[in-house]
Amino acid sequence: MENPEQILIRMKEDILLRGLSKSTLESYPSKARIFLEYCKRPAKQLNEQDIRNFLCYLINEKKVSPATVNTYSAAIRFLFAVTFNRTLNYLQIPRQKKRRTLPEVLTREEVSSIIESCNNLKHKAMLTVIYSSGLRISEAAALKIPHIDSENMRLFVEYGKGGKDRYTLLSETCLHILREYFRIYRPKHPDGWLFLGAHNASHITYRAIELAFEEAVKRTNITKHVSVHTLRHAFATHLLEDGTTLLQIKELLGHSSIHSTTVYLHLANLTSDVKSPLDNSPAYGSLAIIANG
Repeated sequence: MENPEQILIRMKEDILLRGLSKSTLESYPSKARIFLEYCKRPAKQLNEQDIRNFLCYLINEKKVSPATVNTYSAAIRFLFAVTFNRTLNYLQIPRQKKRRTLPEVLTREEVSSIIESCNNLKHKAMLTVIYSSGLRISEAAALKIPHIDSENMRLFVEYGKGGKDRYTLLSETCLHILREYFRIYRPKHPDGWLFLGAHNASHITYRAIELAFEEAVKRTNITKHVSVHTLRHAFATHLLEDGTTLLQIKELLGHSSIHSTTVYLHLANLTSDVKSPLDNSPAYGSLAIIANG
């Protein structure tokens, strides 16, 4: 299995046999190819030092982000552990520590202004369902008409991230907009896609949704660095502010771990009714009264 093309074909088979996602099927072999081309040595001779050299090359010369380095690392680990069936000393191949930055937060008013600035009903329906149900862009693109469960006021997400199905909220306001959209556009496709792409050949593309969002933002006064995914963040943040528990939000978002959901504790405005202990101190509480007076 020395031929790089044969190696990559076998790697794709390994990914398919494990039922991993389409994005993994596209990403891992392409990154493994770059690694093999960089090493320029027979596969059976490659070891931890080759991996370390390659990752250092990505960091020092290519200046890629920690997240990208970790994606390359994951692809190479899969290549060795599964396709080569070889054991690695993972202590010699550490993952990059990523700085955890907080995403931008849109207020409810800003979300409304983006949705209302859409120049057609189809775009308005797409962005409304993303925000009101907390969808990823891929989940919105893959929505089907039978996924709208108006009887139980819930929306079915089929094969979300990690290959997981789930139910999330269906807003009454969103349902009204979706019905109006359906009445005017009458989407028809053998696979039942709700939002059709060019020439109605398949579902709408991710890029088409991104462009609709970007054009809508341009028509507002919003200067924050936002993307379609910001609507999903807004959904979770606003739910938390309204008293929804983290566990409920975790299930609605389809997170595998509650750790991913806790970021919204930092985004939500949970301090409006909370008073600092200094202001409740007998020694200093009177100063607050004087200051307010």
